[in-house]
Amino acid sequence: MHELSIANSILEAVRAEAARRPDARFLKVGVRVGELSGVEPEALSFSFQALVKDSDLEPLTLEIERRPRCQCCPACGRVFRVHDYDITCPDCGEGRTRCISGHELEMIYLELEDV
Repeated sequence: MHELSIANSILEAVRAEAARRPDARFLKVGVRVGELSGVEPEALSFSFQALVKDSDLEPLTLEIERRPRCQCCPACGRVFRVHDYDITCPDCGEGRTRCISGHELEMIYLELEDV
């Protein structure tokens, strides 16, 4: 379960920021997880909660923004969401479309308050 190591990496990043802001309390961290990233959001959430429980970062929560796989058609410019692994453009039928989202795995924000 690589989600545990990803959750740990997220917490390491939060702790690095906490070291720079000793007078802040960290409330929430947001991550973007793409459909093609190979990360199971539920497993990531579970791992994160297990690592935060009874730690110095409790009650930090994790918010996961899921990103679907989207393709862009070079022929007509249509951007569309992929369903059933079909990457053919629904407008013009072009089969050589380009993946433009769905592979993301990134921290997108850190919510904190000064104490």
